[in-house]
Amino acid sequence: CFGFPLSIFFIVINEFCERFSYYGMKAVLTLYFARFLHWEENFATAIYHTFVALCYLTPILGAIIADSWLGKFKTILYLSIVYAIGQAVLSVGSINDLTDHNQDGSPDTIAVNIALSMIGLVLIALGTGGIKPCVSAFGGDQFEDDQEKQRSTFFSLFYLSINAGSLLSTLITPTIRASQCGIHTKQECYPLAFGVPAVLMAVALVVFVIGSKMYKKVKPQGNVMLEVSKCVGFAIKNRFRHRSKEFPKREHWLDWASEKYDEQLIAQIKMVLRVLFLYIPLPMFWAVFDQQGSRWTLQATSMNGDFGFQIQPDQMQIVNPILIVIMVPVVDSVLYPLIKKCKLNFTPLKKMTVGMFLGSMAFVAAALVQVQIDNSYPVFPAAGQAQIKLINLGAAPATVHFQPQLQTVDVGPNNETGYMTFETSKLQSLNIISANQNKTESLKLQERQRYTLAFKWVPGDINSTWIEDNVTSKPKDGKNLVRFINNLPFTVNVTMGDMDFGELDPLSVSNYSIIQNPGWSHTIKASMPQYTCTVGSKEFGYGGAYTISLDDCVENKLTITHFEDIAPNTVHMAWQIPQYFLLTCAEVLFSVTGLEFSYSQAPSNMKSVLQAGWLLTVAVGNIIVLIVAGASAIDKQWAEYVLFAALLLVVCIIFAIMASFYTYIDPNEIEAQFSKEEKEEGKKDQDGNEKEAETDSRL
Repeated sequence: CFGFPLSIFFIVINEFCERFSYYGMKAVLTLYFARFLHWEENFATAIYHTFVALCYLTPILGAIIADSWLGKFKTILYLSIVYAIGQAVLSVGSINDLTDHNQDGSPDTIAVNIALSMIGLVLIALGTGGIKPCVSAFGGDQFEDDQEKQRSTFFSLFYLSINAGSLLSTLITPTIRASQCGIHTKQECYPLAFGVPAVLMAVALVVFVIGSKMYKKVKPQGNVMLEVSKCVGFAIKNRFRHRSKEFPKREHWLDWASEKYDEQLIAQIKMVLRVLFLYIPLPMFWAVFDQQGSRWTLQATSMNGDFGFQIQPDQMQIVNPILIVIMVPVVDSVLYPLIKKCKLNFTPLKKMTVGMFLGSMAFVAAALVQVQIDNSYPVFPAAGQAQIKLINLGAAPATVHFQPQLQTVDVGPNNETGYMTFETSKLQSLNIISANQNKTESLKLQERQRYTLAFKWVPGDINSTWIEDNVTSKPKDGKNLVRFINNLPFTVNVTMGDMDFGELDPLSVSNYSIIQNPGWSHTIKASMPQYTCTVGSKEFGYGGAYTISLDDCVENKLTITHFEDIAPNTVHMAWQIPQYFLLTCAEVLFSVTGLEFSYSQAPSNMKSVLQAGWLLTVAVGNIIVLIVAGASAIDKQWAEYVLFAALLLVVCIIFAIMASFYTYIDPNEIEAQFSKEEKEEGKKDQDGNEKEAETDSRL
């Protein structure tokens, strides 16, 4: 088809579906741990990075199985089945109603959900990691030797399908996750958010199987990684056996393998080890880079996602693939040629060093954003303190004196104050004066508590009610808290949307209820036996708490006032874009250049060893994050960002020093030299054989 083997179209579609499945599931994973399983943020981060590390360890296993035993086709087929089962198990494990026998909205046996989720993730890690080194190589196998141009086009299509799957899934699955579903109670729809990737993985498997008769299946030819491991192991063992001084030293410790392995293989392994030595500092970059899906997503939950339309915290990850698609061609066609014109020697290792520096700066930017978020948080009362907020529901202004002579506050009609902090041991009473009426309230406050005093002047009296807020932190996950106070002279039943706040007597207050959908307006109804009054609420922000007073009802139109108890998130998600931009620049300079450099410095038959080493650095980087998240005593998130930035900066300096001692080589020249020597030796042997034959004939 258009000069291409028909089979490669099945492989490209398979890759698109598989990448959609993986990135879609991964995008919502951290919030699933934190919100559904109710794990603490550090623990959720640690488990997330354990999963990612496992995804980058298993490719080595997949490559060995494919090259030494099953072949690429069977390896992809069997591990895709494991993969699809894992996605299905994870989706089932996220069903809230699975063990919710009492129908209260929470699983009665959360251990069942956790067990199924962990089994699913292990199967997914085995599947996605196992097929990772096989699919692109299997696609390359479909072409003949004279189809170099078509093969190159295939790899472009292949990586386009990866980016397309990543972009679409990171956009779609968080939207599905934010929707409401459930049998008994409506909650965030994780079963569907994981179910759609599971269906896409099943589609990927079916598409791959449909093309099975068209595939060119190359038989397993042995895995070079095993050969390299055996050679290195033999060299170490042989060196240990001959460690006494009576044996002469050899130029390189790998030369101790020369008794069993040929010189060319040993020389090739030496080239690979020189590159692998440079890989030692690289995990620190991946420790920073892969926190986009964990720490940065959790950071976004404390931010305002209103872009004129609602952006979910886990959708911010889409900034990275969008910027990659834009920046790779810009850097290759504009930036690098410009640097070359300026006659600057911007070598691959220098590019990687700059990439690491930019990664460090990305976390400095994240720390600055986190400081702004922390500064926007409300201050709650400490030990020995309490806080009081005043709401004047009347039509007359009021003055409140806190006794003994602590503070005096004026409150306008239908207005409020912020929370005021007092020492519980000092504050004894308060006195309200409004429209020549006077009322004194004796106080006995509990420490670390917030209170609201709502009052109103009525002819001849001041009516008031004390409310214990029972809120000790800002609402998480961008959700809002709403309560109602009845400022009408009669009892009403209050509903908002499908939420029932119950009957409220005059000047009584409902409990706070969680509003799931930030940025939405809701219909408020106040029902009486004779008639019902309605009005639309304002659009609530992200992470706020509100008291809504029901003030009047004229011609079935309800009049309300919104009082803000806790301000919504004020730091906009757009402030994350600079850190994503810096990290994407770092990725372009570090990751793309790093793979290109590695391949240029390795012999043709050793590229899979370097790919395994590269993937191993990603796994180790994620292990670093889970160690820090699990063991760190840092309680401020901005300080942890600064820690990672500082560590990466130190590693960047170490890498720059190591790179300055590296000498670039051309493996093709070295291999050609060996080939030349082999030919010369062969010629000598042939000449020797001819002379022997001539002597024999003379005899």
